Amino acid sequence: MGRKRPGKTATEELPGVGRGPVEGRYEIDTGTCELLPDQFSPTGWLLKINGVHSSHIDLANPRELDFEYMRWIAALVQSRFPEDARLRALHLGGGACSMARYFADVYPGARQVVVELDGKLAELVRGWFDLPRAPLMRLRVGEAREVTESLSEDSRDLLIRDVFAGDKTPLPLTSAEFLVHAKRVLAADGLYVVNCGDAPDLRMARREAATIAASFRHTAIVADPAMLKGRRYGNIIIAGSDVPFAQDAALPRTLLGGALPAQLWDDAKVRAFGRGSQVIHDAEADGEARPA
Repeated sequence: MGRKRPGKTATEELPGVGRGPVEGRYEIDTGTCELLPDQFSPTGWLLKINGVHSSHIDLANPRELDFEYMRWIAALVQSRFPEDARLRALHLGGGACSMARYFADVYPGARQVVVELDGKLAELVRGWFDLPRAPLMRLRVGEAREVTESLSEDSRDLLIRDVFAGDKTPLPLTSAEFLVHAKRVLAADGLYVVNCGDAPDLRMARREAATIAASFRHTAIVADPAMLKGRRYGNIIIAGSDVPFAQDAALPRTLLGGALPAQLWDDAKVRAFGRGSQVIHDAEADGEARPA
């Protein structure tokens, strides 16, 4: 085997990095990822991690969000923060950085940190896609809860949690104790948003709703009607804040107008949905691996 060429960085030594997106399967720290061209768009790419669809990016249009749940998050955030806001955002869960790339375009003055556990994946994504550079966006390798606990008080306006180990979010990122750290990091009027994946029984979604409702004065849920009626596995967006939000009259119309129409539940419906479900605590996660 030949010696490494002088001046090459660790990122450049990874296959497929620094040349833009290159279709293929790649070894990463947590398994494998696969990058595939979008069959319906010449500038679109799909990222799969360990066989699961993770992210989609359109290189020509950062505002093109292929995953419906991301569109719901975008609509919720944009109803809360005007486009001239100097948004300070923390994304727990990186993938292809689709949401951070979207918000960088919508909020040109935003300062964002994306936390990704998998260092090799982070390097690949940085090399493949046209991501804003620091200080506009930092891609930080680390464990999501540990990073959150390390951040300064009142340092973020928005915290989005989109972390999965398989098809579930690890319990340490769902607990009331974690929310203490999330609230400390958020500004007094900050917005906390989670992507909760759940089965038709909606057990976890109800518990997450109860936990978030116990921590924040105001809550909201966005999901499609079939999911809310327990007819399938899917995504439920749950959000909390200590100030009123999701009250823009245009928001329900925006959510209903998508390819997969979604409903907006106000605080009263969220609390009714979670009523009777146990708040999640760290003690339940004893022995469980820390989040990916």
